[in-house]
Amino acid sequence: MQQLKYIGIAFLLVLVVSCKHDSISIGQLLCESQLNPLSVTAKQPALSWQLQSAGYNVSQSAYQILVASSEDELTNNNGDVWSSGKIMSDQNLYIDYAGQPLVPGTKYYWKVQVWGENGAESSWSPIATFRMAPAIDTSAIQWIGAITKANSNLPEGRKFHTATYKRSKREAMVAATDSLARRSIYLRKEFKVTKTIKEAVVYISGLGHYELTINGKKIGNSEFAPLWTDYDKTVLYNTYELKPSDLENGTNAIGVCLGNGMYNMIAERYSKFFICFGPPTLFYQMQITYTDGSTTHINSDSSWKYSKSPITFNSLFGGEDYDARLEQPGWNTSGFNEADWQPVVLQEAPKGMLTAQETQAVSVHEQFPVALVTEPNDSTMVFNMKQNLSGFPTIKVKGKKGQTVRVWLGEGLKDDGTIGQGRSGKPYYLDYTLKGEGIEEWHPKFTYYGYQYIQIENVNYKEETNKELPTVVELTSNFVYNSASKTASFNSSNTIFNKAHELIDNSIKSNFQSVFTDCPHREKLGWLEETHLNGPGLFYNYDLKSFMPQVMRNIKDAQYDNGMIPTIAPEYVIFGGDFTDSPEWGVAGVIVPWMYYEYYGDASLLKKYYPVMKRYVDYMTSTADNYILDYGLGDWYDYGEHAAGYSKNSPIALSATSHYYFGADVLAKTAKLLDNTEDFKTYTELSDKIRKAFNDTFFNTETKQYGTGSQFSNAVPIFMGIVASEYKDAVLQNLVADIKAHGNRLTTGDVGNRYLYQVLAGNNANELLYKMHNHYEAPGYGSQIQFGLTTLSEQWDPRKGNSWNHFMLGQIEEWFYRSLAGIVPDEEHPGFKHFGLEPQVVGDMTFVNASYESVYGTIVSNWKIEAGVFTYTIEIPVNTTATVVLPKQVVSDIKINDKAPGAYGVSTSITSGTGFTLGSGKYTVTGKL
Repeated sequence: MQQLKYIGIAFLLVLVVSCKHDSISIGQLLCESQLNPLSVTAKQPALSWQLQSAGYNVSQSAYQILVASSEDELTNNNGDVWSSGKIMSDQNLYIDYAGQPLVPGTKYYWKVQVWGENGAESSWSPIATFRMAPAIDTSAIQWIGAITKANSNLPEGRKFHTATYKRSKREAMVAATDSLARRSIYLRKEFKVTKTIKEAVVYISGLGHYELTINGKKIGNSEFAPLWTDYDKTVLYNTYELKPSDLENGTNAIGVCLGNGMYNMIAERYSKFFICFGPPTLFYQMQITYTDGSTTHINSDSSWKYSKSPITFNSLFGGEDYDARLEQPGWNTSGFNEADWQPVVLQEAPKGMLTAQETQAVSVHEQFPVALVTEPNDSTMVFNMKQNLSGFPTIKVKGKKGQTVRVWLGEGLKDDGTIGQGRSGKPYYLDYTLKGEGIEEWHPKFTYYGYQYIQIENVNYKEETNKELPTVVELTSNFVYNSASKTASFNSSNTIFNKAHELIDNSIKSNFQSVFTDCPHREKLGWLEETHLNGPGLFYNYDLKSFMPQVMRNIKDAQYDNGMIPTIAPEYVIFGGDFTDSPEWGVAGVIVPWMYYEYYGDASLLKKYYPVMKRYVDYMTSTADNYILDYGLGDWYDYGEHAAGYSKNSPIALSATSHYYFGADVLAKTAKLLDNTEDFKTYTELSDKIRKAFNDTFFNTETKQYGTGSQFSNAVPIFMGIVASEYKDAVLQNLVADIKAHGNRLTTGDVGNRYLYQVLAGNNANELLYKMHNHYEAPGYGSQIQFGLTTLSEQWDPRKGNSWNHFMLGQIEEWFYRSLAGIVPDEEHPGFKHFGLEPQVVGDMTFVNASYESVYGTIVSNWKIEAGVFTYTIEIPVNTTATVVLPKQVVSDIKINDKAPGAYGVSTSITSGTGFTLGSGKYTVTGKL
């Protein structure tokens, strides 16, 4: 909270009276930060809830939690598993379960009651549930498929980049045949139900990806499940609670379709890299519990059978082919004739530890119809869906048996109006071969691409104008991304900023898959710098409480024995050199857990991954020369006349060493938080040594410039607190002067943008930051809008870059929420237990409307200027407080809810720039400009 540092504690006028008391209601009950989770791995799960009240200055003074073995017990207020008793505390987040040991695989029911600050008792909350992960004996389970890894002839290793990989003659032969090592397969198993079912739970991991059906009905809404991991370290399984309607009395059938995913990346069509952990494989376990207490288990074993599926080719990078003539109607229902099917092969289990997936699925969330059709030549039709996205099309087509419709996807067009895949990876296409039975509907199961345009050749569209050609009846684009909920909204009077927010959000969604990818087509890799440099924008916009722990698991799995964290996680390919080891990327393993703590008030990642953080800082120390690092990518894609890539404007060593300092400083703060006094001393001393070496090496005391005097060179030491206090103003003025010398334009890149923006925002230069982006030229978001993009491109000038769907330049989201809307986290009170409301009025802007769903509840920050009056409508969640700092333009006649501030316990001598603290409630603050 930069502004509050200058106000001082004496000016924080705390609200000491309550205007009225209202009853408290309880909602959003979470276990391990999830709503009714199905596979909790923590032995003492953390329980949380939110509070609502129409009153002012409402807080919790006590709580009681009941956990029961059944809903009936809980309805009778019997916590037969745990009753916390009345606990005098205002804590409503991350309360560790403290009852009797929880039984693996068991479902529990819980609720909570609270008392307000005045002692008033709330009603009991609604009932929530959580299910403990099962105790799976990995030595006893069996993985099944069509071929063993030993017989698959698949290549092993992680150095197979597209440009360097050479297939052996044997591998080429395998690829040229209809090999079971690369082919999608069906697996099925029938079983009987003869008694009344109490519950049925499925645990499944189909690698690379699977689709599960029971009695012909798809279970769950996942695409590309389970999430990607380094399968040599971690293998995720998914959990499903079946509905009573899913199973029938009598014979039932399980059907599973397997695809390659990242588990088995094949060397055909386009691919960024090749990695093979093994051929497609399945783990399956179902437990049926009957009302009489007995149980039945159906597991993956040698009793299952398999057959080739109609999916004749599938690759996340290259596309998918489907031959409808090979369909086997009813294959996943009971009574199907499986005489031609083969017994499954028992396979070698993946090396990684099998564990529950505890974060959200990737699913279809939006759909887009055809917006415009063009015909660049007589045989080609191009369908513009008017939205670039990550996903796949659904096609409805009719025609003759054996006709094939080839579907090309792309995010841009060539000069001749046809699709171009040169920037996004080629060739990528989908082939559908018709069975010739009326209107046939299809979409791929195991591939996706980044695209806006669909191209199909030699077809009719809607009307059968040529009877010799198949007719495409309908096309739909499916936007596929992670199911983490949206937690924020932003809108303003500035059209450029609104559209920029939309572009960035669409790019985030497109790259919000199993990992945060760089792009949804060419690479699909988890480049780690995005997770911390764009971290605040990600944390504002989406609920990452269960996703970031998966990011950290991937980072831990990717960490080398010497402590180095590579640039990508999972590390499916080893690029080598700076593209493997760059501090600006690796330091994500230190920064992400700290950001998680700042935004959610949850120190669990800091505790769990402290060894990862420490080993990485120690690794950087081992590679430093007198506390200076001189390797890595630097300020990647910094802006200028030069070609984008390695940092050109600023020294690589300055960038690397500053992030070395950043990591050591955060590690020292973490050690202090965790009461590790020895490490706190050690890494505080290390931070001091790095700061001294950095200043001695890169700071010119005469010019008051760092490094080359570039914007990156001067912004980074200010942001990170490396610059000595006596020089800070001079360095800042040099930074501002350079921006103005470039026509109020930036020269920073992927790494430096966040630091540049936040240094300006935190040092009373928001007006300059406004000028830097309130235009339609490059560099700037307006240039992309002017170009007609619907997602954010890799470079400011889309004509120069490759991908048109990156979010790495989207760091301005932090400014939108933190500065323009003024929703400011407070490091001293993490998780928005206390926060700032400090909106900035800049340029000719007349309003900003924003909200953020914090872990305590909804924060609202809406301001407008009308007829010389500033009106600020805010909402502060129950059990929190906020310090309001009005913009400097507000000079007189300040009121709160049309009353003098004193009515709310606030000094009547409020002036602009002075902070005053309010408790929970909805307020309208007004003042004259």
